[in-house]
Amino acid sequence: MAEKKQKPKIKKSKKYSVNAEEIKRTGKFCPKCGPGIFMAEHKDRYSCGKCSYTEKK
Repeated sequence: MAEKKQKPKIKKSKKYSVNAEEIKRTGKFCPKCGPGIFMAEHKDRYSCGKCSYTEKK
């Protein structure tokens, strides 16, 4: 018998919120790199992967 292929699960991003009318960016941006570069959220800090800027929570 042929096995059924499972559809890939779609992950919801925490960086955007989608409304019927608009898409809003909810993630924190890097103040050095500017809009478009999100900062990674860790347990005790935010950090930029591009320029290594770090902020404590």
